[in-house]
Amino acid sequence: MGHSDHVSQLKLIYMKFKSESTFLLDGATGSELDRAGVDVGMPLWSANAILEAPEILKQVHISYLESGAQAIVTNTFRTHERSLAKAGLGERAEELTKKAVEIAQSARDEVNTDALVFGSVAPLEDCYEPELAPLSDVCEQEHGQMIHHLIHAGVDLVLLETMCSAGELCAASIAAMENTDDWAVSVCLQQNSVGTLLDGNPIAEFIPALARARFMGINCYPATKLAEQVTYLRSIAPTHMPIAAYGNVGYADDEGGWINTDAIDPDKFAEYAMDWARAGASIIGGCCGTTPASIAAIGKLLCSDPPP
Repeated sequence: MGHSDHVSQLKLIYMKFKSESTFLLDGATGSELDRAGVDVGMPLWSANAILEAPEILKQVHISYLESGAQAIVTNTFRTHERSLAKAGLGERAEELTKKAVEIAQSARDEVNTDALVFGSVAPLEDCYEPELAPLSDVCEQEHGQMIHHLIHAGVDLVLLETMCSAGELCAASIAAMENTDDWAVSVCLQQNSVGTLLDGNPIAEFIPALARARFMGINCYPATKLAEQVTYLRSIAPTHMPIAAYGNVGYADDEGGWINTDAIDPDKFAEYAMDWARAGASIIGGCCGTTPASIAAIGKLLCSDPPP
């Protein structure tokens, strides 16, 4: 693809984000792999599928595309060198990141060549324990390496997701801006406070630093309560900035267990997703526990009762 063709393609991508219609993301990958019998034990978690079950991973992507997803997210949530090193595979970070992207691209090319492939960049340590985030300079260096791997593998956009620590959020954003114009960010927020990262910092303080993102979003948050957070983010984000929302079917309890809400039902999940759209999200999808049926249900409602 020539440079002019690439620029034209990117213009079409961002027209999709900013159009009046809602852009549909995919849903959870890890739980779908688990349902299919893939070993998702730590420390590799979903990354094990890249090595042991690439065809099953590809089928997960295909199922979401067939359910109407306009973008799929690569299975690179745990392919940072730091994450892989815990399983003795740190030196294979670039190889496994590239392979995960290739699997997603293969699924996209098989089902819908107009769909996008987003490269997932997760917190270096734990999504729910912001105090474990490394120092900012370490975060910037390690995220920069990961982002470099994703870009060279050919993703359409780098997605910094589930960012729960202010220091890591800013460092990852700097690393993204140093490597590409095509990046977006999604944060993980406290349930008992509107607009507050898990580490206690208000997201309003970081909006100026994120102004160059293609979109801002919220993920890994209970679907039942996400609309309030979307309303707030929409109120503080630049007016031109698309807002994304992709929630969970439940939430983690204080003991580290998991409690499902009625959003486990795809039709109920879709109803909650319509609330996010009415609150100002133009990019919606699913996070923990969602399935291709969840995404299909959203698409069905968007066709029959699109948000105003």
